[in-house]
Amino acid sequence: MPALVRDYRVLRYDTRGHGATEGTPPPYSIDLLVDDARALLDALNIASVHFVGLSLGGMIGQLFAVRYPAFLKSLVLCDTSSHMPPETLWEDRIQTAEDGGIAAMAPATIERWFTAPFRERSAAEIERIGGMIRKTELAGYVGCCRAIQAMNQTALLPQITAPTLIVVGADDPSTTVAASEIIQRAVAGSELVVLDNAAHLSNIEQPEAFNRAMTGFIEKN
Repeated sequence: MPALVRDYRVLRYDTRGHGATEGTPPPYSIDLLVDDARALLDALNIASVHFVGLSLGGMIGQLFAVRYPAFLKSLVLCDTSSHMPPETLWEDRIQTAEDGGIAAMAPATIERWFTAPFRERSAAEIERIGGMIRKTELAGYVGCCRAIQAMNQTALLPQITAPTLIVVGADDPSTTVAASEIIQRAVAGSELVVLDNAAHLSNIEQPEAFNRAMTGFIEKN
């Protein structure tokens, strides 16, 4: 946020069932979450944006760009994917959350999201992110898992016309460099930046490099 608010008006919102946004009964879909983003822009009378989405936010951004190209000045897709098989992976995560609560998901999630060296040297930041995970509503978590589980947007990617930057951590085990390369090949004229020594939350592990790539791209568009 500090890298953006100096020069831009920034709208940062919580997805359904996350942060301060109320959860509704699952399942959700990426289409539904795109509708949420569009409704929010309409409610605030915002006609065009530079859309930056990380992980699920990037999945929303992909479909938003296909459905509402006139809204986008540019698109930045971070540590994301257009397809996330296998379906059994999401069934296992949903079952774990339903059986043990969201707190049961936190340790494995933290391991996926950050490299081991970062976890070892950044205890306060890890605790902050862990607290955010534990506060997530079960309905929101399950709903968004279902949305990702059903998502396959790869065939839609060539329809994206907005100037597009893809950013990914080199060590991201979830939305891998290979997944970002699929997006980069499919979106005409898109750029790909791979950040070393970063996993899924590359914006937190490598903030300076991430911000430099993001703001430099936005400034060009």
